[in-house]
Amino acid sequence: MEERLTHNVHKSSFMLLIFSLAFLSSSSPFELHPSVTNSTFLHLNYTAISDFRVLNRRTLFQCPDPNLYLQINVTSKADLSDEEFVTVNVSGVLVPSESDWVAMISPSYSNVSTCLESEAYYLQTGDTSTLPLLCHYPVKAKYVSSDPDYLSCKNQECQKYGNNGNCEVTTCSGSVTFHVINIRTDIEFVFFTGGFTTPCVLTRTDPPLKFSNPNSPLYGHLSSIDSTGTSMRLTWVSGDKEPQQVEYGDGKSQTSQVTTFSVDDMCSSTVIPSPAKDFGWHDPGYIHTAIITGLQPSSKFYYKYGSDAVGWSDQIEFRTPPAGGSDELKFLVFGDMGKAPLDASAEHYIQPGSISVIKGMIEEVENGNVDSIFHIGDISYATGFLVEWEFFLHLITPLASQVTYMTAIGNHERDYADSGSCYPGPDSGGECGVPYETYFPMPTPAKDKPWYSIEQGSVHFTVISTEHDWTRQSEQYEWMKKDMASVDRSKTPWLIFTGHRPMYSSLGADDKFLQIVEPILLDNKVDLVLFGHVHNYERTCSVYNSECLAMPTKDGNGIDTYDNSNYSAPVHAIVGMAGFSLDKFPDDHAASWSLSRISEFGYGRAHATKDELKLEFVNSDSKDVEDSFRFTKKQGSIRGKSKIN
Repeated sequence: MEERLTHNVHKSSFMLLIFSLAFLSSSSPFELHPSVTNSTFLHLNYTAISDFRVLNRRTLFQCPDPNLYLQINVTSKADLSDEEFVTVNVSGVLVPSESDWVAMISPSYSNVSTCLESEAYYLQTGDTSTLPLLCHYPVKAKYVSSDPDYLSCKNQECQKYGNNGNCEVTTCSGSVTFHVINIRTDIEFVFFTGGFTTPCVLTRTDPPLKFSNPNSPLYGHLSSIDSTGTSMRLTWVSGDKEPQQVEYGDGKSQTSQVTTFSVDDMCSSTVIPSPAKDFGWHDPGYIHTAIITGLQPSSKFYYKYGSDAVGWSDQIEFRTPPAGGSDELKFLVFGDMGKAPLDASAEHYIQPGSISVIKGMIEEVENGNVDSIFHIGDISYATGFLVEWEFFLHLITPLASQVTYMTAIGNHERDYADSGSCYPGPDSGGECGVPYETYFPMPTPAKDKPWYSIEQGSVHFTVISTEHDWTRQSEQYEWMKKDMASVDRSKTPWLIFTGHRPMYSSLGADDKFLQIVEPILLDNKVDLVLFGHVHNYERTCSVYNSECLAMPTKDGNGIDTYDNSNYSAPVHAIVGMAGFSLDKFPDDHAASWSLSRISEFGYGRAHATKDELKLEFVNSDSKDVEDSFRFTKKQGSIRGKSKIN
């Protein structure tokens, strides 16, 4: 035990030296370069700045630890499967510390000597400090102290016995478990000490772990291409660039079109490199899309995708949406979901409510309560850390592989300075909509024009981009007017307008957006307006120009009911409570137009027939309906085209 105590003193002295260095001077190897500090300020509240977030901009040290017993290994004895939980064991530790942690890194470049070509890029940013700690940002990390037996050294092993048979050197061990999905590139697990702010490398897995089939077809998700319900688009990811197939129905098949994007497609500042163009980049592989044709609306079919060369997905059952103009539609709607780890690890950006929301919606789909899904902006929150898209796609696959998953673009998909976005913030981390439009092709008019309309059942959906120009005479503004004016209300009596940023919120909204776009909603008798961006749930009266033109009445069940046979103005609902940390409502008195305010995680559940449109806010934790409202409309109360003459 004396030798272990000696090592304890050595390691404690080393850690004291490390922490002293961090604060000695501006030349400290751990102090962030001014350009990085500026980037931290620039991206604050946009791309989840934290100590973990800037790990790669701290100088790499191999810890001067004389420990000869230290080892790291994993439970996986073979190549990695498409999904598994990998336990990483750290043993031979002389003195466990709260600052010990393990990172999962992919590609396996934890030493800058393997990517010296990065030097020129960093120099052009003005960062002349020592090269970064990591060539690629850690996918995730965990403190070993999450193992409750680690700090107490409950799991001991004698490494050296004396001549008298007594143990002279005792070491400790601990383990952490990571949820690993097939991201194609090899993985290494690296054992650090010093925490996230003063890290140094103790040891790493060698050789790196590889996936057994990096070309596997994965993360298939469906979307509608038109309002007929007879054709669906399937999109999936693979490491293979050769076309693959989707097989469905009774022996039918379609061949995929293959695309991808590169680091050159990402946006960046001339002064500060964006995460997407810098350490957040991860090769997306190849994105396959195929159009499944010859279907019937509101019907069940089976499909699988892949090829004999790369393997096939499981057979999946999916349901086509109802055709536009038919009667009934059941859909879910929400915004700002993102994703959270299934292993309680630290990641770039975590949306804590996303897991419970996903679980709740999976139950809805499995119970046959869903024809389609609308996710209205802030999709994955990858914000320039491209591997996060894959974890998001994995998370939604149980939903999006079974029903059509329609999306709208949000600020965290599109916005970046000097990129043509309507708002100048760096919210996309340099993605500028490229990954979003590649992973989620919608029936839009063209690339980087992510607005569209679609009809399902008795509803016409007008889906806009609040991140692209919506001012008068802009292309999108003219399209909005034309689209809504062309709606045949005898066919689709309900008109829902949706996008990401709201017009009304107790936490504030863009007055210019309200002033310019709100009049055309009133002109075209929009029934319901759905937005996200603000991370809570809020519902209004029939509102125009911040004034209630009509209030709902209670029906026999106590549900707020808007009689749109005598139309007055749109009702707005914010449904941005699907994952991102919740926004609390101000304590002061609410505006007169705000009727319901709930700060809980959940999703919107809607049911439309030609006579009634009902929407409920479902709390994803309790499964309770926290708010419910409906519209009624007598057939023929709005005939023909929607625009008022």
